[in-house]
Amino acid sequence: MAFARVNGVVLHHEVRGDAGAPALVFSNSLGTDFRIWNEVVDTLGKRYRIVLYDKRGHGLSEATPAPYRMMDHVADLFALLDHLGIEKAAVVGLSVGGLIVQGLAAMRPDLISAMVLCDTAHKIGTAEMWNARIDTVTSKGIASMSDAILERWFTPAYRKPENADFVGYTAMLTRTTVDGYAGTCAAIRDADLTESTRALKLPALCIVGDQDGSTPPDLVRSTSQLIEGARFEIIEGAGHIPCVEKPAETARLIGDFLNEAGWR
Repeated sequence: MAFARVNGVVLHHEVRGDAGAPALVFSNSLGTDFRIWNEVVDTLGKRYRIVLYDKRGHGLSEATPAPYRMMDHVADLFALLDHLGIEKAAVVGLSVGGLIVQGLAAMRPDLISAMVLCDTAHKIGTAEMWNARIDTVTSKGIASMSDAILERWFTPAYRKPENADFVGYTAMLTRTTVDGYAGTCAAIRDADLTESTRALKLPALCIVGDQDGSTPPDLVRSTSQLIEGARFEIIEGAGHIPCVEKPAETARLIGDFLNEAGWR
């Protein structure tokens, strides 16, 4: 395990692969940690210097007091990459991780060579929705709304108690800190990246599960249409976290896109 204090917060992270290989960075979703990417990273093989990290308030990273701003998460990732000496990277972000990636690409276009936006958008949800979720998690805990969240995350075929992996991901969600979850909900609530994302000029791939209940295909498609030349792909038989339900397909799409973008 590796930890670094960057941007005033301790982040848990892991670096895999040859230090001389092209850097490929993964940013995970609300209520998860970087283990959601394990099978995708294993499938991609050793072509890249892989950087995985837990955003603040998630996994083993420090949970600073809520609320957070999206720029807090963006600055955290930039500071971590600076700490690791990475001056150029392709970045993959899922859900709020995709918002972080869009924010970083807008802030430091010199740093990001290509981006993959998984099950995310330029703006996600409404203030009323996020305020209700913040109120619930702070008063009743994450477990009180975990069933509804998991219905959006995973397809019915995956969401079965006899599926040991599903039980494990349920635990990952419910063990997220209240500050980390509520703080990041506030960051998503206040983030509207429409215009900054529209201004991006870089290779981009937008991916979504066909049964995503959090950021449905039409919403993700609308984000892809903001970015000139962006590709849009739907993964069949997946919900909000295709890197868990369909890791081989997710890895294939990412790998093919990065090859076409010349990031290899």
